[in-house]
Amino acid sequence: MIVVTGVRTCALPIFASYEWRFHHETLRELVDNPDELRELRDRLTEKLSPTTDNPSRARLLSLRAVVSRILGDLTKALSDGKMALVHAEATGELRRIAIAKARLAHVLQWRGDFAEADRLFAEANSTELPDRLRATMHEHAGRSCLDQGRYMEAFNHFESALELRKVEDPELIARTEMALDAVSLKIAENGMGPYPRSREEILQVSKPPVAKFDERVQCWGFVDGEGRTVIAPAFADVQPFRDGVGWVRRRETQAWELIDETGQKQIDASVGLTGVGSFSEGLAWVSKDGAGGWIAIDKFGRVVISTGFEDVRPFRRGLAAVRRGGWGAVDKQGRVVVPFQFTGFATALTDGRYVDGFSDEGLAIVDAAGRKGVVDRTGAMVVPPVHPALVIHPVAFLIAGPEGRWGALDRKGRPFIDPMLPSRQAVMEELDRLLADTKPVL
Repeated sequence: MIVVTGVRTCALPIFASYEWRFHHETLRELVDNPDELRELRDRLTEKLSPTTDNPSRARLLSLRAVVSRILGDLTKALSDGKMALVHAEATGELRRIAIAKARLAHVLQWRGDFAEADRLFAEANSTELPDRLRATMHEHAGRSCLDQGRYMEAFNHFESALELRKVEDPELIARTEMALDAVSLKIAENGMGPYPRSREEILQVSKPPVAKFDERVQCWGFVDGEGRTVIAPAFADVQPFRDGVGWVRRRETQAWELIDETGQKQIDASVGLTGVGSFSEGLAWVSKDGAGGWIAIDKFGRVVISTGFEDVRPFRRGLAAVRRGGWGAVDKQGRVVVPFQFTGFATALTDGRYVDGFSDEGLAIVDAAGRKGVVDRTGAMVVPPVHPALVIHPVAFLIAGPEGRWGALDRKGRPFIDPMLPSRQAVMEELDRLLADTKPVL
């Protein structure tokens, strides 16, 4: 057996200093004193009884699921894990939902429900989460793959866990080295196992048809993942399928029509839409002239938002950035959530991505004459637009000072790290050292 020690922040002190032991082949936790964990479970139950708010119930139930899983009470663990996810989803908080999903996935893994466990691990591991938490999720997803004999896939997860840890983490390194040794032993005994699955396979979603140009007829059609034609080439222009539908245009018209993944027509070109955007969350922005007057329609062509906007972005998490004079945001009923008073949206994330409008956790960076701030999904101003540069970090906001030095605000917009560091990366490393709660017990 191998012992890995470390400090973890948790709802109860015992988890903060618990010395976990892991089996060197299965990588599962081992417990020398189960009565100690049963006592912990009883204490969690005592805390849970008077608690009514969703965040606290999500945390306590999911922690109780962890304890029951380690004790081998998988039926209790499954019940708590499912209920914890219900409460977490009610909060709408990305990190809380991700942790609840990962804890439930771990229970399902121990029960042998691997397909559902792997799907939840994949869903939970958002790029908008802290790297330390993502690394831990990769580690647990790798253990699930190890249980299934998917050794190459397990190896990839363990490697990803190491790559995400840019700051020294002896505990994770020790666990991951142990995991890689376990994979090597299994490969020596059983071979490499099946080829790693794609994310689509793990999430149990089918890939939509992809566009292919036919040189013979000089038209676009669509093929499946095997290269077989599923929609015959008949179009002068096409857009990728999104939400199960895609826009196509025939040679004889400048207007677009909408088809489903079988080629069945949903909206005819006679409607006269010369400007179309991809569907997202069941809605698409369309325009008669492609230059303005953008309205939102559903997949049957019914107008859902009739206001004609000057410019638009796709819906994300129920909100869309739109321009009418200035930039603001509306919900899926067309209600104004963010007033039209900004120069634009410039939502930058620490993983290097820019998103149109709001992030997965419902935050957006707004630009007011070159100064950046943050609004949330309710339209509340979290950070006033006074900063030359701003980036959304999973647990903070990175800000640039007037002299190009970087610092951070907490998630309520309060100063957290003075803007004295030379780069964004330096701030991220400092945050990683300061915030121990980005690595909860899963």
